[in-house]
Amino acid sequence: MKSYLIQNTTREEREQIVAESIGKIDGACDSCMPGLAEMYQDYIDGKRELREINMAFSAHYVSGAEGPTRSGCGMA
Repeated sequence: MKSYLIQNTTREEREQIVAESIGKIDGACDSCMPGLAEMYQDYIDGKRELREINMAFSAHYVSGAEGPTRSGCGMA
């Protein structure tokens, strides 16, 4: 299995890893890809590992269970 750690990859390899992982990087399809590419820029630049970036993203995720609850339609 290939290592994706910064110490085991070149900048060019990291760019390719990110591009292949998120698909069409120019965002022409639905304008969401530039944000994803930007999210992984620290990995490409050799500043943070993929694991760190993904963990930071997951830590900011809020599930719908924490939002408002439905109490009924009020017609009863």
